[in-house]
Amino acid sequence: MARGDGMLSHDLLPGEKGPQDSCGVFGVFAPGEEVAKLTYYGLYALQHRGQESAGIAASDGEQIMVYKDMGLVSQVFDESALSSLTGHIAVGHARYSTTGGSFWSNAQPTLGPRPDGTVALAHNGNLVNTGELVDLLLERNGGRNPDKGEISRGNTTDTALVTALLDNGDSLEDALRELMGHLRGAYCFTLMDEDTLYAARDPQGIRPLVLGRLERGWVVASETAALDICGASFVREVAPGEMITIDAQGLRSQQVLEPRPKGCVFEYVYLARPDTEIAGRSVNASRVEMGRQLAREHPVEADLVIPTPESGTPAAIGYAQESGIPYGQGMVKNAYVGRTFIQPSQTIRQLGIRLKLNPLKEIIAGKRLVVIDDSVVRGNTQRQVVRMLREAGAAEVHVRISSPPVRWPCYYGIDFASRAELIANGLGPEEIARSLGADSLGYISEDGMVAATEQPREALCTACFSGEYPVPLPDPTVLGKSVLEARRDDQRAALSDASHAPVRQETATA
Repeated sequence: MARGDGMLSHDLLPGEKGPQDSCGVFGVFAPGEEVAKLTYYGLYALQHRGQESAGIAASDGEQIMVYKDMGLVSQVFDESALSSLTGHIAVGHARYSTTGGSFWSNAQPTLGPRPDGTVALAHNGNLVNTGELVDLLLERNGGRNPDKGEISRGNTTDTALVTALLDNGDSLEDALRELMGHLRGAYCFTLMDEDTLYAARDPQGIRPLVLGRLERGWVVASETAALDICGASFVREVAPGEMITIDAQGLRSQQVLEPRPKGCVFEYVYLARPDTEIAGRSVNASRVEMGRQLAREHPVEADLVIPTPESGTPAAIGYAQESGIPYGQGMVKNAYVGRTFIQPSQTIRQLGIRLKLNPLKEIIAGKRLVVIDDSVVRGNTQRQVVRMLREAGAAEVHVRISSPPVRWPCYYGIDFASRAELIANGLGPEEIARSLGADSLGYISEDGMVAATEQPREALCTACFSGEYPVPLPDPTVLGKSVLEARRDDQRAALSDASHAPVRQETATA
């Protein structure tokens, strides 16, 4: 699916997938406002967090309407679709799949029944105790799979599972409060019934979630950039373990679970927009400082510092500032850099990265280059970049990475390659440099990266770099994108085996 804003640098090769965040969420309670349009623009600002599907649910106080489809926000919605979503409450979602495959039935917001009405839910993050939650749902349902809601219609996301578990209790507020105690992993929820907007965040606060104020209402969103685009003023972050309720009586807050902050450090490195603030720290400023620190840790004699567009740009600026080496634009990226639906010919396929990136030969020819990127996953993109720069006449190519080596998978909402595919899992920096064809390679240290965020180390999750997971993980067999699909298939196979099993006949005797 095409990228919405051309700001990310990783899908430059056909079939090459870089780190992907799970989703962006948005919610608004604003009587008298066009909440569907506010949500549309909020999701537009969050498009970088998910490009597979988009959806909006809106309520007029009596019923909830949902409109969702596969594609980018701008592809899914038009004036006609938005005009059908009337009311004063809305929640929205832009999805990249981390639990459940990428197909229409898994698009969000999910819709489910409640004893007192309906719930619509949007989720950013990833739960790690999905198997336990399935068992809890079966227990509450008398051992049977639900015969209503989106799970009964084939939805295989942890979001649909949470939605089904909210069909419980005297009120949605009570049900959510009770359910938060059962959830393990990363979750930022925006959800609603017919007359109330809710938001909730896991006690580690792994994914960001912020609260904003409109003249006539309130907004919750994954990033502060989404508040800016719809004219909301930043109030504060939703606290880890907090649940917020917004209705006609105003805003209420409950600290449901004890906060144990472990914000994702990769948000600062790559995932969040540079114009976002997380925990009071500018993401752009963090990335520039990572570049400065990288220059201190891995200096090199060179003529020009260039970024891999676009996410390497802030760190490249910082590296140039600290090193005194001039900063320049060595490559041009196609502004319409989506994934093409047309299979390239063999000739074009061999050109690889040039579909989306092209060198400025007159700038780089004969130069010793420092090439800055935010992370290395498989290494395929960087390998192609180095080759392209050498073909354009670069005298030397020194690669510098503004994050440490990615050696571990994320189970909290980032879809990395498998551990076996992570290039840093089996090779050291010198071996990786040879693999990339670079003259040298330097990664920022974990301490340097953490210092650039200006956050306490103990308040950050660094699992993808350190292997230290803040939320305990279950057996690997019950983790992964297809865990619910696999469980569904196992159930179907068991039922099929039972239906074909031979029937034992017994003769009764007196």
